[in-house]
Amino acid sequence: MRSEIKFALLSAALAAFTLPGVAQSTNASAQGSASASTPVAQGSASASANGQVTGQTIQQRQENQQDRIANGVKSGELTAGEAAKLETKESKLNQEERDMRKLDNGHLTAADKAALNQQQNKLSNQIYADKHNAATQNTNPKSEVGKRAENQQDRIANGVQSGQLSAREAARLEKNQARINQQVRADRQANGGKLSASEKAQVNREQNQQSHQIYRAKHDGRR
Repeated sequence: MRSEIKFALLSAALAAFTLPGVAQSTNASAQGSASASTPVAQGSASASANGQVTGQTIQQRQENQQDRIANGVKSGELTAGEAAKLETKESKLNQEERDMRKLDNGHLTAADKAALNQQQNKLSNQIYADKHNAATQNTNPKSEVGKRAENQQDRIANGVQSGQLSAREAARLEKNQARINQQVRADRQANGGKLSASEKAQVNREQNQQSHQIYRAKHDGRR
């Protein structure tokens, strides 16, 4: 009987001694779990917000638009004139973004992002409309002049897709190409659909200048 009483008292004392430690351990574990989950939750919210509207997302959108334009130029769905207008609009959007960032220490506000995305939506619709209208660029020309023009377009499209040409540079080059193409059409119309030897020589000189400009623009380090 005395042994059972002594054992009971000893068990009670041992429990009283160990319970605070268990409680502390449990609390510490709970606090650790809460502390560990808080940064994850904050990080997830930040990632979610970043996934929706950040400079990186806007940059990806710009690159996607450039790829669509480049593909349209390569496929002939976009003429030089259409590509020039689209690239001019993209260039203006890029400049607008830079101006917005300057006003807010390199950041974009939620309103800035919404405005840029809305304008990119309009540009996206314009790209689609231009790629699906009746105006096309001949991607399999038979004449030497036509082949030269097609080669220039491919070089510009490759530069846009690789990032070697900025939207502004591409717009300027496409305007030059559109002007040359218009000159060729006007010369042909004035001469029964043909080009004279002097007209061909003139077009080749202008294409040589265009070729040099494409090369310089693609190697000037601007993106």
